[in-house]
Amino acid sequence: MSEPRIPPAVKAFVAERAGFCCEYCLSQLHYSPDPFAVDHVIPRMLGGSDDPANLALACSGCNGRKFTHVTAIDPVSGEVSPLFHPRQDRWSDHFMWSTDQTEILGLTRTGRATVQKLALNRPGVVNLRRTLVAVGRHPPG
Repeated sequence: MSEPRIPPAVKAFVAERAGFCCEYCLSQLHYSPDPFAVDHVIPRMLGGSDDPANLALACSGCNGRKFTHVTAIDPVSGEVSPLFHPRQDRWSDHFMWSTDQTEILGLTRTGRATVQKLALNRPGVVNLRRTLVAVGRHPPG
């Protein structure tokens, strides 16, 4: 039996709430060559629900790397840390932009673990950010 789908109205709500940006790497849906997905922050297989409070907009790269993970290793401390939770955490508490605004820097164990696990600075994403910075379209917000 297939899993129930998230209704289109809920998907639209999640996308609008996220400002049409990936809630992990802040890639902008408008400039993405690939569709975005609605991510279960806590995966269904770990007890997460389809409630909007457990849903986040995610680009294909972040969604695919996050998969069913909710923790990862902080590369500095070596400790298991929770991944960034868009409904409970504030992005700016865990991340900041590099001086040229093309790379995301982790400020906390959660931030660093998320940067590494989701590869928030994938070459293609950094290249796109560089282009968008040049035309005044990045960072979003």
